[in-house]
Amino acid sequence: MRCVVFGATGYIGGRLVPALLSAGHHVRVVARTPGKLAEVPWRDQVEIVSGDVTDAGSAQKAMAGQDVVYYLVHSLNRRDFVDVDRRAAQVVAEAARVAGAARLVYLGGITPDTGPLSDHLASRAEVGQILLDSGAPAIVLRAAVILGSGSASFEMLRYLTERLPAMVTPRWVHNRIQPIAVRDVLHYLTAAAALPEKVNRAFDIGGPDVLTYLEMMRRYAVVAKLPRRVVVPVPVLTPWLSAQWVNLVTPVPRSIAVPLIESLVHEVVCHDHDIADYIPDPDGGLTPYEHAVELALTNTRRAQVPTRWSDAAWPGAPSDPLPTDPEWSGGSLYEDLREYRCTADAQTLWNVIEAIGGEHGWYSFPLAWSVRGWIDRIVGGVGLRRGRRDPHRLHAGEALDWWRVEHLQRPRLLRLRAEMRLPGRAWLELEAVPDGNGGSCYRQRALFKPHGLAGHLYWHSVAPFHGIVFGGMVRNIASAAERSSARNSVHTTGGSAA
Repeated sequence: MRCVVFGATGYIGGRLVPALLSAGHHVRVVARTPGKLAEVPWRDQVEIVSGDVTDAGSAQKAMAGQDVVYYLVHSLNRRDFVDVDRRAAQVVAEAARVAGAARLVYLGGITPDTGPLSDHLASRAEVGQILLDSGAPAIVLRAAVILGSGSASFEMLRYLTERLPAMVTPRWVHNRIQPIAVRDVLHYLTAAAALPEKVNRAFDIGGPDVLTYLEMMRRYAVVAKLPRRVVVPVPVLTPWLSAQWVNLVTPVPRSIAVPLIESLVHEVVCHDHDIADYIPDPDGGLTPYEHAVELALTNTRRAQVPTRWSDAAWPGAPSDPLPTDPEWSGGSLYEDLREYRCTADAQTLWNVIEAIGGEHGWYSFPLAWSVRGWIDRIVGGVGLRRGRRDPHRLHAGEALDWWRVEHLQRPRLLRLRAEMRLPGRAWLELEAVPDGNGGSCYRQRALFKPHGLAGHLYWHSVAPFHGIVFGGMVRNIASAAERSSARNSVHTTGGSAA
């Protein structure tokens, strides 16, 4: 079948595309910024088109000639996500009807039986209903907590359990939840393409275990070989207060933690398993909770994480590319440019550049970077703890601590765009340039476009520290490359002598 995927740059979409290819489908991928897909391993196996779900003409063009439409887009990071998602769903629903799509597929959340819905769950339910009412056959799959390496739900569970041997928790930790492994979600999504056209309804999907969040944390500790966690529930922690705690302890920022926790204040358990009447369970059955955790942990430790929750752009972060000098007109653009002649060759220098951040750090004044990261977390930013997906290799569009990889020209240039809370927009460029004599030049450029008076004051207030932070960074990166070059030379010499 011919399948078009909206949201392929997200956590689920990025995993669904290779699953559809493996099932023998032809896949068209729609992205507002196709450049974010420049280095995905399946790029050459799909058709990539530029499109926007809020633009009717764009959506209709993307669906032209396609049989199945996968809609995996949401604007959770935005404050106005309810209105944005409603408008986008209406555009996609109408475009699917006009295009004569044989099937619409959407992944939403399980709706609790009682109590008022959070904005997050209510929005997911509304989007699902808009698609079901589109006039094109639609299926809405509704899941609770999705467990997989890199998922926001898993990262929240992992960090809370691993970092806090004892914790005070709200009463919702005793609510029942039916988590599902990401591999089982992909099983249902992929099989949904072949459903008969008469099927137009929502299905709850979940794993074989129904647990409380408290049980999930304790069972996680067993799988991770951690001591038993001490948990003391208290009645006073609201979802908002809980989200502040999650924001400080885990990499999941407050804007995502709030809707995640609001989804847990109710019991989120499948109402039925009717999906089995149309899509059989995976071979070997649905994945048990402990096995799902074990798989996610193994992939995380091996750096085999194809997509992460942070792959989506940060709210409020600039989508415009770097204002390059020839094209920039109007306004101020502050620059801090530094160069360092390095005895290591350009490839060795590049290896250090591409491995920056995450567990390798930023090669300068770690305390300053940590303090700045904590300040960013406190004011609702992403902070430093997003880390990186792979310790040695980056991909265009992925998150790297509080940066986003905006441009990657391997093995020459890495450009990062800041997603921290700033009164302006900031970029950091790291470049390895061969010097023609077997060595290299390390070139580092920090750029800042201020927004209003606050932006100008910010730049001038931090400028005195640039010599320590950026200057130290230049020297330490070059030194790391030279040490690596020396080690490689020793190994090569030793190998030749042997």
